[in-house]
Amino acid sequence: MNSKEYLNHVFGLEGKTVLVSGAAGGIGSAISEGLAYAGAEVFLCGRSAEKCQALADRITANGGKASAHRLDVTDMSSIHTCVDDVIAQSGKIDVLFNVAGMNKREGLLDVSEETYDRIMNTNLKGVFMLSQAVAREMYKRKSGNIINIGSHNDEGMLGGCSVYGATKSGVVALTRSMAIEFAQYGIRANAISPGHILTELTQVTWDHPTRAPWLRERIAMGRPGMPEELVGMAIMLASDASAYMTGQAYHVDGGCLCGGAPWEYDTQY
Repeated sequence: MNSKEYLNHVFGLEGKTVLVSGAAGGIGSAISEGLAYAGAEVFLCGRSAEKCQALADRITANGGKASAHRLDVTDMSSIHTCVDDVIAQSGKIDVLFNVAGMNKREGLLDVSEETYDRIMNTNLKGVFMLSQAVAREMYKRKSGNIINIGSHNDEGMLGGCSVYGATKSGVVALTRSMAIEFAQYGIRANAISPGHILTELTQVTWDHPTRAPWLRERIAMGRPGMPEELVGMAIMLASDASAYMTGQAYHVDGGCLCGGAPWEYDTQY
């Protein structure tokens, strides 16, 4: 077996079907493309069918397998319709990526009930309900893999992100619950917790005169991450390379949680 064959045997996703929620977003699209080019058939699900279709067209034009499906994770009928459509088309769902999420940055004292409910319903309830619907299908085959998207804010908090941080902490706790309940059914559950990733939605933060320097000081690598830098972890967790991994949240954060830039210290270098 040569190196290419070995890597494909360990990390390849040939024959796996993957449902990705929030597939057309900055992180979702990078992960979806990476999974497809690693051999998976990817079902791109999101509120904008047009954006999902454009992504599907790009993936198929580059030799991958992908199709677009509408999904609103805050709508139970939409969840069940989407899951049923994917099962009807593929016959199974091997891997679920819960990427769909939202945030509104404002002070804890400023959050309205409407905003609270929107963030909670998308980021936590949506993950729960979509995972439940997919896991009921995985249970029938006694095989499956659920990968949730956490955040730096599932451990390290930022001002103006109280509800978002609460939901992402909840996602990690839910991931652990899934791991211990679903292991008996052959289903694994893990989370990827991105650090401060540069996307269209976060560009305003990285352009900010005070927030951007504040963040750089707290990231050991001194820069934002790119969505593509999450793909390696996504492929590993989706593949059989992670067969004995469950119930964990893996921070891909450029060294943010570990403490960022060090203070001054003595060294000959």
